[in-house]
Amino acid sequence: MYIAAWITICIDGVEFEVIEIFTDGACIGNPGPGGWCAILVEGGRNTELLGREADTTNNRMELSAVISGLANIQEPSKVRVSSDSQYVIKTVTLNWKRKTNNDLWAKLDSVIEGKDIIWEWVRGHSGNTMNERADKLARHQAELAKLEAENMIGISNECELSHVDESGKARMVDVGAKLSTERISEARGTVHMKEETLALIKTNMSKKGDVLATARIAGIMGAKSTSQLIPMCHPINLDNVGVELHLDEDRSTVEISAIVKTTSKTGVEMEAMTAVSVAALAVYDMCKSGDRGIRIGDIRLARKIGGKSGCIVLEE
Repeated sequence: MYIAAWITICIDGVEFEVIEIFTDGACIGNPGPGGWCAILVEGGRNTELLGREADTTNNRMELSAVISGLANIQEPSKVRVSSDSQYVIKTVTLNWKRKTNNDLWAKLDSVIEGKDIIWEWVRGHSGNTMNERADKLARHQAELAKLEAENMIGISNECELSHVDESGKARMVDVGAKLSTERISEARGTVHMKEETLALIKTNMSKKGDVLATARIAGIMGAKSTSQLIPMCHPINLDNVGVELHLDEDRSTVEISAIVKTTSKTGVEMEAMTAVSVAALAVYDMCKSGDRGIRIGDIRLARKIGGKSGCIVLEE
């Protein structure tokens, strides 16, 4: 994850927070397989949006990146779009004639509505960290599109089960042809208990010791052991595992979240959810002697970044 500064601008004495979008597109052959990337910097947090097409042009990819970035801003906002595409920036700011890609220009017109946008052209490879990042990810998407076009990576419909072969037997997915990229997943879960039990955790008075510290370590160990627990999971080198536990006194729950990062050929959704599950079990084990009614539930994926599906945010 690359962090850019969260900026404000002042207009007539009023400060406005600015959402920044860094975009780039790439194409192998032009026309040919292409990819795009848009990086949103909002509230100090970065979101990377990715996409690719088997047969396209560089200009279409540049436009697609800008459209995707703007479409993912929910509220009317002040936005700065930084792109190295003169085609996009100057067509918008200098009213260059739109000779092609009219379908995408129509989409751009739609997502621009209601937004106060600063358009900024950035010279390619000028050292702008975020645009360089967008360029790298766009080129990687183009490479993946090329591999897919050459049938080096199998493409399956979303409704298909990738861990089941043609005869219905379970299998491990072959990821040998994929490229290693940065992947991040966050999972969450909840442990319900009596108010008295939560109070013991809060005051660190549990007979077995520090519940939260033990559960945090258990979650990290669980993430690292996922491939030994889930039959078809690949062993993955993890760059980082973060497990956090929050006490919600109003609901009498322990809220657990786990963020797992890797640079690999496959994602870490299972590692994140395993971390939450094992941390929740550790909370149960540490407290079960005084509260047999503890319930574990609502373990789910909150978001994932990277891979073919790009950025998926299921909850904030």
